[in-house]
Amino acid sequence: MKKLIEKQRRRLKRKLRIRKKVNGTPDRPRLTVYKSNRYTYLQAIDDTRGITLAAASNIEKELRNIRNRVDEVGKLGEVIAKRLKEKNIEKAVFDRNGYLFHGIVKAVAEGARKAGLKF
Repeated sequence: MKKLIEKQRRRLKRKLRIRKKVNGTPDRPRLTVYKSNRYTYLQAIDDTRGITLAAASNIEKELRNIRNRVDEVGKLGEVIAKRLKEKNIEKAVFDRNGYLFHGIVKAVAEGARKAGLKF
């Protein structure tokens, strides 16, 4: 149990360190990733107004067929990039939310890049 608490504390420290440097604006929102064991959630956030511009997760009915696997979750990045393109947003700032940049987080970023979103 102590190891799990320590792991969460380290992730929180990384998250706060990242958030000091990364801010979202209306023309370049912050694309943040949250992952649980079963689902992955993506949000494009405008930090100046404190609102979510677009969101996607594999808990949505039409995206439920995307499992939380590295080879499949890249499609989720493509979906959020397409939703941002509909709102005429071409660039974003990637916020990995304290997670290490590999696995699911990396697959999401590559999927968004593949759909034309620039970080």
